[in-house]
This record gives sequence, structure tokens and C-alpha cells, in this order.
Amino acid sequence: MTTAVFPAAGASTRMNNFGGTNKNLLKLAGEMVLLRSIKTFSQVERVNFLIVVVCESEVDAVKKLLSEQKNLKPWVVTVGGSERQYSIANGLKLVPPDADTILVHDAARPLITKKTIEAVIDAAEEFGGAIATVPAKDTIKIVGADGFVRHTPPRRELVAVQTPQGFKRDILLRAYEKAVEDNFLGTDDSSLVERLGIRIKIVPGEYSNLKITTPEDIFVAETFLRSENK
Repeated sequence: MTTAVFPAAGASTRMNNFGGTNKNLLKLAGEMVLLRSIKTFSQVERVNFLIVVVCESEVDAVKKLLSEQKNLKPWVVTVGGSERQYSIANGLKLVPPDADTILVHDAARPLITKKTIEAVIDAAEEFGGAIATVPAKDTIKIVGADGFVRHTPPRRELVAVQTPQGFKRDILLRAYEKAVEDNFLGTDDSSLVERLGIRIKIVPGEYSNLKITTPEDIFVAETFLRSENK
């Protein structure tokens, strides 16, 4: 049994008020970003339950939106926190007791595919933790506080991390408990699990699985959709 958690409570500050609303509620080729993500997960047979985490002011609207959709897996909507990690922690409190695997997926990645979701589930079940990634395209520099380059890591060793990220239930819950104990705030779920000494398996993602972060991302995502529909 697999539960998917969708953090969608961000302030969308880098959208510069584009569209006048939370980026997850923006329309992408006629359909809300949030809905595109949730619908794809609902099409995956092994995903059994959906937990959507939004800001308090949007709870009722999102509940209404989801209740109007057909063929969604069972779902619940809950309130997020001031940071992504705190929002996911709230969502984890609602994971059903029979869930063996937990996926965390940025709701703002609406072009996720069933293929990638299933690959992450497979790897998480086999290795305990798995993340979707794509090879880094750019050269990355390690820069010091003085503004000078310190090191250039080999690009072949670098990947850009996406979601979903998947973990065996007990591993992810333990990682979140440890983060609370240590007052640690990570950049993603994998960083919390890594602190337990657990190795994370990477799964090939797709460059189209971009995160809607700036207004330009909407146009790029729509370009991907148009190319898929040709």
C-alpha cells in the first residue's frame, strides 16, 4: 500500500503574484497545476491514498475542488506549516496505518508521469529510499562566502533532484522524528533520511518534470504539453 503526500502550502513568492493566486491553483493548459499532479498519481494502481497539504485559507476551496473530480483515489486535505518540511510532517500524521511506502511529491510538478512514479515506488520498496533525478546540464561551482570559486565538482557526479521521493514508511517517519529532535531543517525529504545513514537510490526522472516556481515555468510546461499532444 502506497500513500502520496502533496505539499502545496508554499507562498509562491517567486511567482511575483503571477495569476494572483497560489501557483498550485494556476491553470496550465486549462487545468489546475494541483489537479494535474493528483490525477496522475490516482492513475497509478499501487497508490492507494492521497494527502494534500495546503495553507489554511485554501483548505475549503481545495476540498471542494477535489470532491468535484471523478476517479480520484481516496484523499484528505490538511493544513500546512511555515516551511515545506513542517507541511509534510503535518501530512505524515494522516498516513493510513496499512501504508508500507510513502511518496512525497511537489504538487507544483504537474507533468510527472506514471512511469516515474512507478519506478520510484519499485526502488523505494527494494532499497528503502529512492528519488527521481536527472543529470545536471550545467557546470556547478562551489562558491565561498567571499564570492570566489572554491571547487568545480565533476558534472558526471551531479544530478538535479526532483520528486516524487519515496521511502519505506518506518524510515521516513523515523527521519522526521530525528529532524525534530535535532532541530534540523532539510531541503528535501532525502536529506532527512540520509542523516540516518541510509543510502538513497536514484531513479531516472524526466526533464519535463519541472517545478512551477516562476512565471516562465508555466510557459515552459505548456510547451512540453503541446509537444506531447502533437
